[in-house]
Amino acid sequence: MRPLDGIRVLDFTWVVAGPVTTRILADLGADVIKVERRGSLDFGDRRGGLSGTLMRGKRSLLLDLNDPRGLDIARRLAAVSDVVIDNFSARVMTNLGLDYDALVQLRLDIICVRMTGFGLTGPDRDHVSYGPTLQALTGYTLLMAEPDGPPAGFGYSYSDLAGGNLGALAVLAALWHRRRTGRGQLVDLAQLETVASVLGPVLLDRALHGGASVPAGNASQEAPGAPHGVYPCAGEERWLAITVFTDAEWERFAGALGGAAWTRDARFATRAGRVRHAAELDRHAPASRRGWSPTPRTCARATRSSPRAATSWRCRRRRGGRCASTARRSCSPRRRPRSAARARCSASTPTRCCRGCSEWARRRSPPCAPRGCSGDRGTAFGDAGRRTGHADCRNRCRALEHGERSPR
Repeated sequence: MRPLDGIRVLDFTWVVAGPVTTRILADLGADVIKVERRGSLDFGDRRGGLSGTLMRGKRSLLLDLNDPRGLDIARRLAAVSDVVIDNFSARVMTNLGLDYDALVQLRLDIICVRMTGFGLTGPDRDHVSYGPTLQALTGYTLLMAEPDGPPAGFGYSYSDLAGGNLGALAVLAALWHRRRTGRGQLVDLAQLETVASVLGPVLLDRALHGGASVPAGNASQEAPGAPHGVYPCAGEERWLAITVFTDAEWERFAGALGGAAWTRDARFATRAGRVRHAAELDRHAPASRRGWSPTPRTCARATRSSPRAATSWRCRRRRGGRCASTARRSCSPRRRPRSAARARCSASTPTRCCRGCSEWARRRSPPCAPRGCSGDRGTAFGDAGRRTGHADCRNRCRALEHGERSPR
């Protein structure tokens, strides 16, 4: 028995935000009927990829809502559904005669969820929205930049997931309200407001102190700490993420650097002093590591004295030299500071740069060995070939494992 067994959802949503909501409802046991239109695009194969994930657990129905017969079927389904949900702009369902005022005539206790971009009222009600637009309008692209750098932002539509999860929560709350009172309702869920709500601490700070919000860059937002960032090391596109919070961690950090003179500066002796002079620490840290090649053994020495490994040393290295395509940008803290802080540019991670991966591999990777690919560039290619869905990569790596030479 699942929580939403016996609940029927008529799903008119598309793209990502709305389908995330109805996928959660389907996972909870709801009978979700996905109304689709001919010619709508999928994100990959229905049996896999993003579309397969978003459609999980749903039934599909193809309807032409511009045809009176298709519209009549939609109304008949709405009359026997508990929830009707869409994420079109405000005018669409009204124009189709499927807005709340029309649906309540079909079923008195129906729950109608409208996941528009900007709400059902206001000057922007008829505007169409996408995730990156909403993220820019709510300030994420500013807040994720370097303090003096241009706007940055996410590498994906975070707002779709925020809207999708809050949409599912709204449906659950409406169902609970109906269970207690017997009444349905209209849920006006503006996705702009849902993604803004996740900025709670920033909004609270503005409300209390006024002024303008300032991007934090790679500075710690969890607790006072410095140094705290991603720093270049010896070689090309090799980086080390360093986090120091306590004085004991600072002593181990200084010891790992061989007791460099600048680490004995009195200004850096306390956490408060290090945070106050964080910018100067950031200038010292890269200079001390440009001639140093980080290894897992070096990282282990830095944290061995702490069973909790509180000093966070994470070797983030890509063996193939330069990161290709879009992954190269995400590895640069100057370009995408928050992405760089969390990127894993290593051979064990499938690269996002597999656009034209077979061509890139043909130019740059040596033959593969049976348990991975030999050589730096080969390792990066081999893992990407096995872990991504690109047939060229997989077939090429499989052929190389059987002794065939790589075409140059």
